[in-house]
Amino acid sequence: DFSLGNPDLQPPKEVTDAIAKHAAVPDTHKYMPNAGFMDVREKIAGRISAEAGMDVPASNIVMTVGAAGGLNTALKALLNPGDEVIVLAPYFVEYLFYIKNHGGVPVIVQTQPDSFHLDIDEIYEAITERTKAIIINSPNNPTGVVYTRNELEQLASILRDRRQALQTDICILSDEPYVQLTYGVDVPNLFTIYDDVMVINSYSKSLALPGGRIGYIAVSPQFTDLDEVMAALSFTLRTLGFVNAPAIYQKAIGEALNVSVDVNVYRERRDVLYDMLTSLGFECIKPEGAFYLFVKSPMEDDVAFAKIATKHNILLVPGSGFGCPGYFRMTYCVGMDTIKGSKDAFTELSKEVF
Repeated sequence: DFSLGNPDLQPPKEVTDAIAKHAAVPDTHKYMPNAGFMDVREKIAGRISAEAGMDVPASNIVMTVGAAGGLNTALKALLNPGDEVIVLAPYFVEYLFYIKNHGGVPVIVQTQPDSFHLDIDEIYEAITERTKAIIINSPNNPTGVVYTRNELEQLASILRDRRQALQTDICILSDEPYVQLTYGVDVPNLFTIYDDVMVINSYSKSLALPGGRIGYIAVSPQFTDLDEVMAALSFTLRTLGFVNAPAIYQKAIGEALNVSVDVNVYRERRDVLYDMLTSLGFECIKPEGAFYLFVKSPMEDDVAFAKIATKHNILLVPGSGFGCPGYFRMTYCVGMDTIKGSKDAFTELSKEVF
């Protein structure tokens, strides 16, 4: 089963110890401000300030119910009915649902063929007077691509140009749950590139806590109408029914900001799976981050190919679900035994389709 991005690694011991400790502290279980415990927000703000080289106050942090909760909170706070949000394909499929949830209109823009980096000209053409935001996901799910500083600076340049020409505000929503899972590349800090940025992060991947549902929104100190935006985020978090992020997990990650799962485990799995597939004739770029391979389907119909793969007991996700037909996604957050044990099945599959 290579279909689901559900980390098989266990959270670091520092995290589980902190969870156990705070579970026994009575005050942990009480209500707190909608935006979360101030001491945790101060720690996160301190780390972001150091990374961005600017003062990001704790008041710019909102603790959220994972990245999904963060994106829904941000979109609810930002969108009026009919506002447009640019989504770059291939994309995490739930982006479209989140945007529509809050009256928005997804505008899908393809990235560059095969490389999956930003197509700046296509983005420029997609911007209208109704454009409110663009979602950036780097490292990317499903491709593992990390966008370069140069292309993000080009993106920022056209956003500034368009907002001035159209007299509208356009923000970047940077979805960053894989930002700590990279392989020898740096992820540019968007706060240093553009003013109207919200970073949405999650500890589901970096600390292997997908069931803990804990993350945050960090808003750039240069964001337009900052005070109004922060009030909207805090209020929206409550009206969407989250009220606040899980208390024990807030406290736990506050003690584990410098901890991560062992990225080298994913790196080794990536290398073994990539080498195995390419040796059999499959084509894909080697991921720079996250834990997915986005592989070119040997058949034009990627859905049909995925069905054929099931005959060999292989579960894959067709690229059509990510807005990019002709590919399939597979995850390597599975055990090495599963990866190595799949070689015979992939060998037989390749004989059938090539």
